[in-house]
Amino acid sequence: MNKLIVLGCLLSAAIEVQAQNRPVQAGIAIPGKIMAISHRGEHLHHPENTLLAFQAAIDAGADFFEGDIRTTSDGKLVLMHDSTVNRTTNGTGTVQDMTFGQIRSLDAGARFPEFKGTKVPTFDEVLDLAHGKINMYVDTKNADAKQLIDTIVRHDMQDHVVIYGNPFFLYEVHKIRPDLKIMPEAGSADVCKLLIRALQLQVIAFSEDDFKEDVIQLAKQANAQIYVDRLGRQDNVEAWQKAIDMGATGIQTDHPAELVNYLKEHQMSSR
Repeated sequence: MNKLIVLGCLLSAAIEVQAQNRPVQAGIAIPGKIMAISHRGEHLHHPENTLLAFQAAIDAGADFFEGDIRTTSDGKLVLMHDSTVNRTTNGTGTVQDMTFGQIRSLDAGARFPEFKGTKVPTFDEVLDLAHGKINMYVDTKNADAKQLIDTIVRHDMQDHVVIYGNPFFLYEVHKIRPDLKIMPEAGSADVCKLLIRALQLQVIAFSEDDFKEDVIQLAKQANAQIYVDRLGRQDNVEAWQKAIDMGATGIQTDHPAELVNYLKEHQMSSR
């Protein structure tokens, strides 16, 4: 009997730990908590937009990793920020003019000697990695709305993504699957007001340029989550805290481990 009690306690503890490690639903507010969003994965020490960078973001304890989606000439969704492969691989060419086989043959770790041989991942592979561990901020550069949605749903990630892109693309996503959380750039107050009205937004993206009081107020009035970029010279403790004080509920950073640690130290981490 005692063994059964001990086993039960161990199982309960394991279930509790597993629940704590699960990502919270994307775009949902947790009072007093801030979402840590890892820009292109953890890309300062790993090749950006690769499984290595995304796994490092998971290991850092981030709530989201951000990844950029493009489509190859033969219709495969892959992760690549730029329109060309030139900067991040050992090849040259435009993603939309290259086949998946051509892109897959490239070395995405070419600029990191310790990660030579790293491949450009597919969207399927990235969602498979994320499932049950982290949310994904899907930055859509070039993709068909239905194909993107079908891929997300196939991996049971519909509650764990926010989809960023131009408003016309996001309108198509919203029309096909209204329950998915779409996230346009706030832009100006006038643009933000129009987007909120047209798309019933639950989360809005902000950059350094549009993270201004009048636009922030519109997001607050709409009860929308506010995810702001703090990159480059803005990617530091002082700027993170200022963004939080102004109303940010999510921060996109190139320093995920440091941001997560800061949020934990100040009891603002969701984990």
